[in-house]
Amino acid sequence: MQTGESNPWKKSSAANIVRYGPSGVYFARVRIGGKLIRRSLETTVLEVAKPRLAGLVKKEREKLDSAGRLVGGKMTFADAAHLYSLEIKANPELKPRSKQYRAACLQAIRKTWPGVDGLDLRKIAKRDCVEWAGRLRANGTRFRARGAKREHVGISATRFNNTVSTFRHILNIAVEAGARYANPADGIKRAKERKRELHLPSRKQFAEFVRMIETSGAGQSKDCADLVRFLAFSGCRLDEAEFVRWMDVDWEKKELLVRGDPDTATKNWEMRRVPIIPEFFEMLTRLKGDDLTAPVLLVHECQKSMDRAAKLVGMPRITHHDLRHLFATTCIESGVDIPTVSRWLGHKDGGALAMRTYGHLRQEHSNAQAEKVRFSADQKVAS
Repeated sequence: MQTGESNPWKKSSAANIVRYGPSGVYFARVRIGGKLIRRSLETTVLEVAKPRLAGLVKKEREKLDSAGRLVGGKMTFADAAHLYSLEIKANPELKPRSKQYRAACLQAIRKTWPGVDGLDLRKIAKRDCVEWAGRLRANGTRFRARGAKREHVGISATRFNNTVSTFRHILNIAVEAGARYANPADGIKRAKERKRELHLPSRKQFAEFVRMIETSGAGQSKDCADLVRFLAFSGCRLDEAEFVRWMDVDWEKKELLVRGDPDTATKNWEMRRVPIIPEFFEMLTRLKGDDLTAPVLLVHECQKSMDRAAKLVGMPRITHHDLRHLFATTCIESGVDIPTVSRWLGHKDGGALAMRTYGHLRQEHSNAQAEKVRFSADQKVAS
């Protein structure tokens, strides 16, 4: 490492951690197995950098230990999968739910390829990978209606692609370790993912839908109705709504602070503020509690109640997450621009995802807007 005033690398008070002056980001600088490793710890806070260094060192030592067990370049799938799991666990950017999803993909590989753990990765051919992908595509419990019968259609395209990606990543570890020259899973084609069409209730249907939940007579029917209103009026995710406390409600500014699980943060790793629309304000005023640390909502899931109400109203089944879509759609139909709605939802792409998702709105709104379109100069536009 350079010395002198021109050197951008600065020592820190912690061993094996240096700071890059121009950005202030801390880096690990540690020698493991005779190899010098310098890698970003992706933080400007030293107290955060220390545990990340420990995780990095553990992962690298585990990798070195596994590599040391290779005899003549041999590595089993179990060896590579173990290293993959270590990488996932040590990744500070992945939420616990994402880590669980990756683990489920690994489990799906083992389920559809019995005995894969003991296979020498040098002996897996492209043909073997393609045949496994076929078994994976047919596996699963999804069905679609076909008249009075149900037709098995295997796992979703999204789950298939993510599982194949996990498999390919594991085999790449063998390539990096020198156990293979090329990745035999590169020949697996991605499944075409079809965009899910949103079937959201009209405003009249939604009002009746909530009324059906509230008057069902169940023990927590009113609390379930409040959860549905909360999600639809705020656009919060279900796992964000669970952690909203009364201290998060700014009555003066009419804003809601969305912070999510304090232990895992929100999906995009930071808090955001959501405006409290008039109907939402009325609901919160009705529920207002004295204990600022108490949760706003008393229930955190009500899918069965929602399914029952949807049947009674005669509308398509919707999920908790569809209520987030309903919030965004209603905002856009009310004249709020997409970049603003995207910011309320916590997106960081300037509205690109929202444009793809909500570019085509509900049919009733589309028809009403179409009536305003005129080519003739002598015809008045419908208001």
